[in-house]
Amino acid sequence: MKVFSEGISKVRAFAIPAGVSSGGQANQLAGTAVVKWHSSYNNMLHQVYVNNRFAGVTVEPAQRQMIIPISLSLKTAMRIEVFAVEPGYADVDFSDEISSKQIQAGRVKIEFPRTDNLPVNGNIDYYLDGDRLNNRGIKIWPGFADKGGFGLSSFGMSDFGFDGSAAIGFGKGNFGFGWFGFDSDMLCWQSEQLEAGNYEFGIKITDNSGNETQEVVGTGQITIIPPAKPAERLKIESFDKQNGKLILKVG
Repeated sequence: MKVFSEGISKVRAFAIPAGVSSGGQANQLAGTAVVKWHSSYNNMLHQVYVNNRFAGVTVEPAQRQMIIPISLSLKTAMRIEVFAVEPGYADVDFSDEISSKQIQAGRVKIEFPRTDNLPVNGNIDYYLDGDRLNNRGIKIWPGFADKGGFGLSSFGMSDFGFDGSAAIGFGKGNFGFGWFGFDSDMLCWQSEQLEAGNYEFGIKITDNSGNETQEVVGTGQITIIPPAKPAERLKIESFDKQNGKLILKVG
C-alpha cells in the first residue's frame, strides 16, 4: 500500500467566498476551499481527493493545508479525504485504489473501451428503462485521431494490412482494452443526479448506414442510494468546551 489514512485526523474544509457582505456573510462562493488536517506522518507528502477525484498534493512533508477546487452544487454533500503518500508516488492518482471506500454520489457512470471494432462513423445512444436519454446520437469517433486500422493513419508505416501510427500507443491509454501492443481510450457517460431507487441503463450502437445493434445492451439493475442533501443555513448556536458539546441550529 502506497497511501495511508490511519494517523490523519481533524480534516476540516472552509469554503472561500468570492465576496463578503457588510454583515460578514459570504454572498457568493468562489469554487475553492481551504482544507486543513492533522497528520502523524512527518516524512511523507499528502494527497487530497474530492469525491474520489485527485485534487492535489502537498509540496513538503510539513504542509498541513491546501486550497482545492470544489463543486458549487448544493444538491449533494462532497467527500473530502486526505491521504499520506510516499514522496516517490506523490503525483500518482490512486482514485481506483480508494474508490471502494467511497459513498455513492447518486449518479451512474458507464464506461467501455472505444476499440477498433466500433464503426468509424457510428453513433451511440444511452437508454434508461427503454427511453433514450440523449436527444441525438453521440459520435463514437469524432475524428480519425487515435484510431488504428487499414487506411486510418499513415499508409505503409505499420504492419501489412494495418495502419497504427495514429492509434493510442502502449502505456498511453487504458491497458488491456486495445489490440496487442496498443492501448485504448474509454467512452464515458455520466447520468444526472438520481433519486433513490433501482435503475437499468442500456446502450445501442448505430453505424453510418443505419444498422443498429440487435438489441439494447443493458447494465442490469443498479440500486442508487444518494448521499444526504447538506443542511442549509446551518449555524453554531453554542459550544461547551469543558464538556465537548456542540449545539447546531438550522434556519
